[in-house]
Amino acid sequence: MPANTPLKAKPGRAFLALAGLVVIAAIAFLTLNVQREIRQLGSAQSDNVQWSLAQAEVEYLEYTRQLEIAPTNLVTLRRRFDVFYSRVNTLTTASVFAGLRADPEAQDKLEQISGFLDQTVPVIDANDDVVLARLDDLRAMAAEIRPTVRLLAKSGLDVFARAADQQRALVARTMTQLAFALACLIGALFLGVMYLNRLNAQVAGRERAQSQIATRMNTVISTSLDAMIVSDAEGRIIEFNPAAEAIFGHHAEDVRGKDIAKIIVPDHLRDAHYAGMERMRRSGERRVVGKGRVQLEGKRANGDTFPVELALQSAKTDDGEIFIAYLRDISKRVANEHALVEARDKALAGEKLKTDFLATMSHEIRTPLNGLLGNMNLLRDTRLSKEQDRYLGYMESSGRLLMSHISDVLDITRYDAGKLDTRREAVNISALLEDIVDNQSATAADNETSLEWGWDGPPMHWIVSDHDRLQHVMMNLIGNAVKFTRRGKVSITASVHTEPDQSLLTLQIADTGEGIEDKLVGQIFDDFLIGNTKRNREVGGTGLGLGIAKRFVQALGGKIEVESALNEGSTFTVKLPVTAAEPPAEDTTPPALLQATRTMRVLIVEDNEVNRVVARTMLEADGHIVLEAHDGREGADLAAVEAFDLIFMDINMPVMDGRTAARHIRSAGGVSANVPIIALTANAMASEQADLLQDGMNDVLTKPLSRDALRQVLADYQSAQPTNIWPVVDADHTAETRLALGEVAFAKLTSQFSHEVEDLLQWLGSDDAHDYLDVASRSHKVAGSAAVFGATALREALKVIETAAKTGDHATLRREINTLAPIWSATKHDLL
Repeated sequence: MPANTPLKAKPGRAFLALAGLVVIAAIAFLTLNVQREIRQLGSAQSDNVQWSLAQAEVEYLEYTRQLEIAPTNLVTLRRRFDVFYSRVNTLTTASVFAGLRADPEAQDKLEQISGFLDQTVPVIDANDDVVLARLDDLRAMAAEIRPTVRLLAKSGLDVFARAADQQRALVARTMTQLAFALACLIGALFLGVMYLNRLNAQVAGRERAQSQIATRMNTVISTSLDAMIVSDAEGRIIEFNPAAEAIFGHHAEDVRGKDIAKIIVPDHLRDAHYAGMERMRRSGERRVVGKGRVQLEGKRANGDTFPVELALQSAKTDDGEIFIAYLRDISKRVANEHALVEARDKALAGEKLKTDFLATMSHEIRTPLNGLLGNMNLLRDTRLSKEQDRYLGYMESSGRLLMSHISDVLDITRYDAGKLDTRREAVNISALLEDIVDNQSATAADNETSLEWGWDGPPMHWIVSDHDRLQHVMMNLIGNAVKFTRRGKVSITASVHTEPDQSLLTLQIADTGEGIEDKLVGQIFDDFLIGNTKRNREVGGTGLGLGIAKRFVQALGGKIEVESALNEGSTFTVKLPVTAAEPPAEDTTPPALLQATRTMRVLIVEDNEVNRVVARTMLEADGHIVLEAHDGREGADLAAVEAFDLIFMDINMPVMDGRTAARHIRSAGGVSANVPIIALTANAMASEQADLLQDGMNDVLTKPLSRDALRQVLADYQSAQPTNIWPVVDADHTAETRLALGEVAFAKLTSQFSHEVEDLLQWLGSDDAHDYLDVASRSHKVAGSAAVFGATALREALKVIETAAKTGDHATLRREINTLAPIWSATKHDLL
């Protein structure tokens, strides 16, 4: 880069130059005015005007003198009058006397004299006798106008005297202005000289500063850790600093003047570099210059390529445009980024592995637990002794506790994965707290502890929140307070701080129990933290409750805090943003019985024999017909040819899993293609359940199964009208046709019918585009043949296809076409 750059003109210099030009122009203008005024003063115009006025008076006197001479010479009289008339006419019309006429007094005199002339002309121009007869009248009129003529001459002198004074004043003012302009010009010249002296001093100082800057810049460039390469518009290297030498492995003296692309641009990027340079020269488009940092690849002297960070700028110089490239070797940073990405991927994989492990453990635990609790439920229906009933109760309690622990772990996984769902519903917070207090009253009484709750301030009974999550939190906090308080007091206080847009619900649970050590207060909401091991063994606990409570509160948009002192008690405070809710209308309809009112055909697809037996026994006990399938493939095959009212589908199975089986049942179009499918899963995660519904499931039942849950599902789906299930072949109708036609004719016609159906299936299944009218026509024809042979299911399917083709219902048409193959397969089995 050049060390010196041309100085730009400052605004002060431009202003002085402009002011000088203005002053010079003003002086020239004033000089012209002075010359013009002097010329006017030097002219004899005013003298001529005054002479004309005097001559007018002289001519008037000559005219009056001729009137007094006797005998009167009429020729001389008329000549003198004509000369006087001419003088006056000149005064009234000539432009040189415009100034005189502008004076009101002179104008009045001229009008009087003009009136005199107008009166005299008719007499003067008459014949001699008339003139002689009226000489006295002419003398009288002349004598009357004499003072006016005299005053006119005097007025003219006054007017032109004033005009001369004004002209002299103008000349004097112009001369003064000219003198002032000359003074300004001299002052401007003086200021200009001073400014130029100052500017010269600044230029000298700037040259010294630029020399120092150039020295510092050369030092910075030479010591910079980033490569700095300067090239001209043609790409030839001008500067190549030491950092560039170290990074690229070239010596500066070896690369100056060479093409930069051949020095540092990798071979596979060189064409793109040349194309960009050509585009910039041709159209001015710049994709890298001035666009900030970009990441590219560079080439070392040994041919190795490596990642670089590039910032490219341009500058205008006397020698043309130059480009300054700042390059940084980011090989280590890129390697570190790759290492971080790899570490992140491993962490995500570990997190996914943990989630998968929990889901798998949930399934593995819930599956045998389903059999265990299901058999306990069935065992309740048998005759038990009191001792057996007690033991069975212990087993059920243990099973429910194990299920609770599994749910706690899954709730933690959902929250940490950002998938913990909350509902917004009307919740009676007063009733919820009352129920929990009633539930814990017996435990509090056993611990000789008083338990009470109430509102501090106006109550807000109904709020919008998630009942189950809020109940879990309060049950945990109140249960802990009661559990860890002996011979003390537990109080729950609710209060609401109302704001315009929402309200803040505060719930305080204060106890006088053992309290928490100071070092554990900040960790009390951590998972698996148990403050007092000895005490925990006495009261039980896993250390998960407060961690889950905190997650639930945060999921509801609130926060939870604790204050505690050892051996004095603890106070847990929950603050939740809430809005008031209207109490829901009371449902006066009596609760419906969970048991279905009609017998239903149910298919259970489950690979675990114990679970199949439990579900089948529960369903058959309620009078339903149950068929079993050991895997998804077997279940899909049964659904294609058998009519069911409901299908229970396990998810994790060999051969074909439940998701694939459900999609196959829906797409294959079998006899039970539209039957409700209920997923049976040990995975209670909401995201997994949502995916099941997208796979064609209608509902989800979480293991372990209970009789009430099964009955609820059956009751939910029994109200739907049963699907029109047509027999594959109407045996009675087929027998009548066979009898009427005879065996030979029947065999011949059924063979022809078979070919007809096969042709239709092949035509519909081809990739060729089909006209809907052709589809309707051919379907109608085959449906008629199917009716002859009693192929009821095939006929009804073809009628639906015909209707869909006529109405242009593409979705129904494709779905029903997919059902033809399994229906025809079953029809051939029964008919041929």
